[in-house]
Amino acid sequence: MKKIFLTLVLAIIAIVGVNAQLLYRISGGGLEKPSYIVGTYHLAPASFADSIPGAQAALNEVEQVCGEVDMAEMQSMTGMQKVMSAMMLPDGKSLSDILTAEEMDKLNAFMMETLGADLNNPMVAAQLGKMTPTAISTQLQMVQYMKMTPGFDPTAMIDSYFQVKANEAGKSVIGFETVDFQISVLYTGTSIERQKEQLICMLDNQEYNLMIMKNLTEAYFSQNLEKVLEVTEEKLGNSCDSTPEEDEALIYGRNATWVEKMPAIIGEKPTLFVVGAAHLPGERGVLELLKQKGYTIEGVK
Repeated sequence: MKKIFLTLVLAIIAIVGVNAQLLYRISGGGLEKPSYIVGTYHLAPASFADSIPGAQAALNEVEQVCGEVDMAEMQSMTGMQKVMSAMMLPDGKSLSDILTAEEMDKLNAFMMETLGADLNNPMVAAQLGKMTPTAISTQLQMVQYMKMTPGFDPTAMIDSYFQVKANEAGKSVIGFETVDFQISVLYTGTSIERQKEQLICMLDNQEYNLMIMKNLTEAYFSQNLEKVLEVTEEKLGNSCDSTPEEDEALIYGRNATWVEKMPAIIGEKPTLFVVGAAHLPGERGVLELLKQKGYTIEGVK
């Protein structure tokens, strides 16, 4: 089940932490000037950056911003075309081709409750019926989030905020990963059968899903990482839970790759790294991996 929420709109957050802290200073290790890393919630509004102590000062101090991906590339015409292509089933197939009649009934009931229309509507079927199970899950959960968050604006998110501000200030913006890699992580790296299984998990555990979404949101906006840890460690104890291999692909393997790239990046320019907060803490988190490389990591209050 955790995988479903982690992958919501460019990997919806699963924060694991020991302190109510989002921004950290990276120093030592031969650096002449410090760099910073901030953990984000991919559905947090841009305005929430003002609530993170020291974030604006860190942004002003550094010479560049590094995100998981360069959002300008992701949001370009080419990038969006790639994303849309990855969200569609192959060979002209539709969800009705891969779901049983009973499963389609479950999906349609959920869509009717969430959207007020289902795949029996030709217009809805034309827009959503050919999406992959992961893509339809993501879209429906986004609608749920929008309904429980009045004023939510998907065009003004915190990840993009730091990159936009850097561009406005004439600072460089880079990404750890390519658009193609992010698409693989979010959409194409999982088999259709596993995607289907996760979609059915969402449909069969609606109240649980909504509770997790609400609790994660409340925990992040209160910057209570202990509470977020408690929420994200909860499991159903069945195949809905993410596998070790999925966690490796989504979090831990990426952490290790990023940390291998970071010394060269911060050695060239003081940098503000902006990544999902799930990647920061823990024995295999970015902060601990940086410490192992000889850097001093300090929370910014």
